[in-house]
Amino acid sequence: MITGVHFLLHSADAEADRAFFRDVLQFRAIDAGGGWLIFALPPAELGIHPASGGVAQRDAEHDLAGAMMYVMCDDLQSTIKSLKARHVECTEVQKAEWGLTTTIRLPSGMLIGLYEPRHPTALALG
Repeated sequence: MITGVHFLLHSADAEADRAFFRDVLQFRAIDAGGGWLIFALPPAELGIHPASGGVAQRDAEHDLAGAMMYVMCDDLQSTIKSLKARHVECTEVQKAEWGLTTTIRLPSGMLIGLYEPRHPTALALG
C-alpha cells in the first residue's frame, strides 16, 4: 500500500537549501542523521503535463520521471512581501489563465516556482 510521496530536490548546496526551507519557508523537518533534514510538506497535489522527450532525471541508476517544484499560496503578493522581509527576491509576476506565478532563487542558485492557483485544486482531497 502506498503511504506517501518522498520528493527529491537535487542541489549544488544542499546544506544552504535545507536551511532556506527550514528557516525562511519555515517547513518543519526531522533530522534523519548527521544534519540530513527530511521536510514535512504542506498539502500537495500532482499535475501531469504533456512533454516531448528528454524529461527523465537519472537517479539510483534509473531514468525517473522529471519534475518541477512549485510551492503554492493563497495570496501571491502577500507571500512575496513576506519573503522580501526575509531578504528573498522573487522574479516578476506572470499572469496566466491558471494562476499568478513567480520564482524564488534558493541559496544554491536553483529556482523553484511559487504560484497562486486560479484553478480548482485537489489540496482538500488529501
